[in-house]
Amino acid sequence: MALDTGTDALARLAEEHVDHRFKGLPPDADGLTVAELAGQRRNLFTDGFATPVLALSAERLEHNLALMETYAARHGLAFAPHGKTSMAPQLFHRQIEHGAWGITLAVPHQVRVARAFGIGRIFLANELVDAAALRWIAAELDADPDFRFVCYVDSVRGVELMDAALTGAGAARPVDVVVELAAGEGARTGARTEADCAAVADAVAATRTLRLAGVAGYEGEVPDADPERVHAWLRRLVALAADFDEAGRFGAGGLDEIVLSAGGSAWFDAVADVFAEVPGLSLPVLKLLRSGAYVSHDDGHYREVTPFNRVPAEGTLEPAFRLWTQVVSRPSPEQAFANAGKRDAAYDLDLPLAQVVRPADGGPERPAAGITVSGLSDQHAWLRTAPEAELAVGDWLGLGLSHPCTSFDKWQLIPVAEADGTVVDYIRTFF
Repeated sequence: MALDTGTDALARLAEEHVDHRFKGLPPDADGLTVAELAGQRRNLFTDGFATPVLALSAERLEHNLALMETYAARHGLAFAPHGKTSMAPQLFHRQIEHGAWGITLAVPHQVRVARAFGIGRIFLANELVDAAALRWIAAELDADPDFRFVCYVDSVRGVELMDAALTGAGAARPVDVVVELAAGEGARTGARTEADCAAVADAVAATRTLRLAGVAGYEGEVPDADPERVHAWLRRLVALAADFDEAGRFGAGGLDEIVLSAGGSAWFDAVADVFAEVPGLSLPVLKLLRSGAYVSHDDGHYREVTPFNRVPAEGTLEPAFRLWTQVVSRPSPEQAFANAGKRDAAYDLDLPLAQVVRPADGGPERPAAGITVSGLSDQHAWLRTAPEAELAVGDWLGLGLSHPCTSFDKWQLIPVAEADGTVVDYIRTFF
């Protein structure tokens, strides 16, 4: 699929009409196109947006994109950020504009979204054994010689299923696969031992429809992860690539580089350390980092686990999300309720964090001192309020969120606001 087709698809997003499908947008904007609404540069707080409404910071979003571009380049890493975080093609293209090699995804539907918007390099960080999806992938590869697609394999049975589906589809181009090394016993997917990995590689070599392109895994699943254990597992992954290369496993099908991939959002510093130690192999090595949560970062889980806490000289990611909700009930001095809940806010890792209050009377924004989110119902945030808390019915409460992946998925169209509240863009998601 040509890139200009992707550009056209992005342009069509701007032509979509705003209506009841999109939470939080001004009711009086119904019937406008997204481009028309963006062109009005409305203010998030004074120009008709309805609570709850999730917003992305324009400045912090750009900061995070630039920071990871610089980080990957500094460490000699190719970057394929995980698109499952946002499922926002506009952000995919901004990530590529900021130097990304391509986009990582997790399931076939996500690949279809990316292809519909012209993404030319996709790393599927998962096994793929669905026959219908494989037939579609084969057709995409055969129709577009520039399309690069790589996915995991971790079992002989999986290889057999892939081969049967691709053979049945009459696939002309082989699908590139990387053997996934498990992060340990009891971890997620992946072949558990080097011998198991070799058996999978042998099965790939026996097919016409698959080509062994490298090895990969996810260090975030290392049991009882700490720097020593994570570094040790990553060295196993590098050693597996070297062993495969020495055995001549990467010589088939005109392969011009060996793919070595790891890297979530909690240990990419360890990936940079160990991938810098990769020995010379028979082909160039594509050292592919896949961290995805950085694009928005957060105020909870990833704020605590980001590698930039360990390497502060490399920079700092900034939380770009804020969920604005309104106080609708103040039944006692110790309790209040706001109108955002599980349908609006991530809650799988941590509850939202009360950050700032914008008084209903138009007074200046102030810190949300003494206000704690103690629970979420479907459409209510339960607020515990200490004696020092200043909070009244009608006030807007700005919440920080934990876990970007389960924040993006609750919103189809997300305003991008500058620091003064001016909304300059809208991000469309596809979950």
